[in-house]
Amino acid sequence: MQPKMQPTPFGWYDFVSDLPEPISTALTLGGPITLVLAVLSVVSLTIIVFKGVQFTLLFGRGRRHAVHALDAWRAGDIRSSLQAISRAPTSIATSAGTAMRGLQSSGVDENLLREEVQRIAVKELRKVRSHLRTLEVIGAISPLLGLFGTVLGMIEAFRQMEQVGSQVDPSILSGGIWQALLTTGVGLAVAIPTVLAHQWLDKRADTHRHVIEDTITQVFTARIRNTARDATHAH
Repeated sequence: MQPKMQPTPFGWYDFVSDLPEPISTALTLGGPITLVLAVLSVVSLTIIVFKGVQFTLLFGRGRRHAVHALDAWRAGDIRSSLQAISRAPTSIATSAGTAMRGLQSSGVDENLLREEVQRIAVKELRKVRSHLRTLEVIGAISPLLGLFGTVLGMIEAFRQMEQVGSQVDPSILSGGIWQALLTTGVGLAVAIPTVLAHQWLDKRADTHRHVIEDTITQVFTARIRNTARDATHAH
C-alpha cells in the first residue's frame, strides 16, 4: 500500500500523485526543481551516448583510411588516394578530398583552394562539436538549480516555524531542512558526471580537429616532401 505523502512547500502534490511511487516520492520531496534536474539528466545522458558513438566511429577505422589515403597521395596514386579518403570519416573525407581533387584540377588557384578547404573544415568541425555546448551549460546550471531549490525549501521551512510560534517541533524543522538539501544533492549528482563527460568529449573533439588539420596540411605539402625525398636519393 502506497504511503500517504504530505503536500510539499512547493504546492504541486496533485501533479505528481498519479506518477509511479518511486518517481512521485522523489519529486514530492524535491519539488519541481527536481523534475527540471531529472529532465536535464536525461538530455545530458542522451548527448553523451550520441557523441560517444560518433567519436568512436571517427577515431576507429576512419583514421586508418585517412592514413592510407595520404600514403597513396604521396606515392602519386591519385585514384587509390581518393578511394581511401572517401572511406574516411565524413569530416576528413569532405575537406581532404576537396583538397585532393582541387590540386588535380588544372587552373585552380591554390590560395583560393586553401580558403575553400578551410571553410569546409570549419563547417565539419562545427558538426563534430555539436551539442558539447549544451553539456557545458547543463554542468554549469545544475548545481545552481539545486541550490535554488534548497533556498526555496529553507525559506518555506522557516516560514512554517514562524507560523507555529513558540511550539516548534524540532522534527518538523529537521525534516524540512533535509528535504530542501535534497535538491542540492540531485543538482550535484547531475552536474559532476556531465562535467566529466564534457571534458572527455571536448578533448576528443580537439584531437579530431588536429587530425583534420594535419591531413589537409599533408595533402598540400606532399609535393614538397616528394621533392626533398627525390633530392636526397639523387645525392
